[in-house]
Amino acid sequence: MKGQMQHSPQKPTVNWNNVIWVLVIWMAVAYLFQAMFPGTAPQTLTYTKFRDMVRQGEIAAVTIRGNVIRGELASAETSTASGPADGALPAGERSAEARREDSTVFQTVKPDVMEPDLVGFLEEHGVVITAESQERSFIETLAITLLPWLLIIGFFVYTSRKFRARMGGGGGPFAFAKFQAKRFKPTDSQTFFEDVAGLENAKRELQEIVAYLKDPSRFQKLGAELPKGILLVGPPGVGKTLLAQATAGEAEVPFFSISGSEFIEMFVGVGASRVRDMFAKAKKEAPAVIFIDELDSIGRARGTGLGGGHDEREQTLNQILAEMDGFDPSESVIVLSATNRPDVLDPALVRPGRFDRRIHLDLPRRSARQKILETHTRGMPIAEDVNLARFAERTAGFSGADLKNLVNEAALMAARRDRTHVAAEDFEQARDKIIMGIERDEVLTDEEKERIAYHEAGHALMAAMTPNADPLQKVSIIPRGGSLGATEQTPERERYTMQKPYLLDRIAIILAGRAAEKVKYGDVSTGAGDDLKKATQLARNMVCQWGMSDELGPVAFKKGETHPFLGRELAETRDYSEHTARVIDEEVKHIALEREEKAYEALNGQPALLDALAAALLEHETLSHVEIDAVLQEAGMTN
Repeated sequence: MKGQMQHSPQKPTVNWNNVIWVLVIWMAVAYLFQAMFPGTAPQTLTYTKFRDMVRQGEIAAVTIRGNVIRGELASAETSTASGPADGALPAGERSAEARREDSTVFQTVKPDVMEPDLVGFLEEHGVVITAESQERSFIETLAITLLPWLLIIGFFVYTSRKFRARMGGGGGPFAFAKFQAKRFKPTDSQTFFEDVAGLENAKRELQEIVAYLKDPSRFQKLGAELPKGILLVGPPGVGKTLLAQATAGEAEVPFFSISGSEFIEMFVGVGASRVRDMFAKAKKEAPAVIFIDELDSIGRARGTGLGGGHDEREQTLNQILAEMDGFDPSESVIVLSATNRPDVLDPALVRPGRFDRRIHLDLPRRSARQKILETHTRGMPIAEDVNLARFAERTAGFSGADLKNLVNEAALMAARRDRTHVAAEDFEQARDKIIMGIERDEVLTDEEKERIAYHEAGHALMAAMTPNADPLQKVSIIPRGGSLGATEQTPERERYTMQKPYLLDRIAIILAGRAAEKVKYGDVSTGAGDDLKKATQLARNMVCQWGMSDELGPVAFKKGETHPFLGRELAETRDYSEHTARVIDEEVKHIALEREEKAYEALNGQPALLDALAAALLEHETLSHVEIDAVLQEAGMTN
């Protein structure tokens, strides 16, 4: 459901400065080349060969410039070994045009030894002599002198413009330290609150900001001040950027958008300079909205890391803090920021007076997911069997970006099958692809395939026999992603709290695949590795975080966390004793063993149901909830 602001189309413009520079350099190079290499490249003769050819009448004309002699060879028709043929004009009396048409160019070098009879020798044999001065003309000298500088200056101008364009546009050689944010005019905005499905609480909070930007006097006469900063907090893909765009669109004010990482460059002080320039331009166009995406990239707590805290990132953060403190209460400039890691932000950044409000954006609920699906399927040819409400139920935990990806993947699959409409099957397979990954071309033996079928049948049967379990949706033994099979359960309602019986039954269902292998084969395989990890983590959370252990009671114990950066804590501290740690491990182990034993007893008491479900999986590979119910009822399951 991500919206995008559209830029107004701009007509291409011609940069005449670049055109002039290119023409000047090209003309200088062409002229210098012509001066240094005039005409066709001549053939080189030895001086001895040259004199012999003069004697034989093979030379038509020469041009002498210092020691260099260039000339034209007479054609074979006008020269012989003894001289000019009878009736033919001597080479010296033939027109220059005629000689040029039937002669070739040569070049030789006269020895430094003086040869006073050379001119007479040439005239004696009818050779036309032309002399040239060795001094270059003023234009040639100017071209040779200025050409290197023109090339250097042209290269500098070209590279500096490219550098400025990459670092943020024009404005002089130091423009890379200037304002880098994308500016959108009020007329550019095509995103409004009605384009944002769900997030109703967040939109209500931002409506007040919109009202203030439209009519500040309404609030100022009551003594109310505009919040300086609003922090949008939520998981990736939930719609933080979209909500910021919609806020600017509703308020009809200029919108400046930039990512936190764009402030940081290799040059010291660039980030702080960009912050100053951005706030200065926003204040000039107030009322305005500044949106800083990924604030945690520059707003992390100062003084962290092994190298200390005095670096370019902290200088940029200090400038942001100073600019937000410098806001005049009457200035209608709002700073919106988005992050999914509020825990790493500097305390000075999130204190009142800077980011005054923190708006949490949660993953969309079922009704919001349906609206998002309806928004993305608007204008898409959908088959009649597609029930978007049903897919909204089966996409718990999906963000707005995930739902957009679901619709796109379904459309791609329909196009791959040359369909005219997107069918429910396409949505179903797109969902499986997103959750479990693409299908793998695994070559499994019959024994491995049977074991996988019993493993997944154990999960499904245990879920069907457990009252507190979420309803079954689908079971498959098709390898996808990192798994060889999958059992899907869909909650009947949105869960915000979970009770201890539900969690214990959940662990039993997770371990039922391993228990089914014990029932059928008397041993276990490596296929339960991921199940063991999930069950252990859930049991540890029950003991350490949720106080669901009778042995330890209502006490929470610190759990190790992955730090966002090195330096917050170099060593993980533990606020409980070794004895308590041993008790925690024993409690986690007790829960896992007890739940696995319960699953084993339940499956061992219904071998016919387990065999029937595994056989159906081997035959069809994938079973829907309707087919699972039919198989179990046919096998004799009563409840």
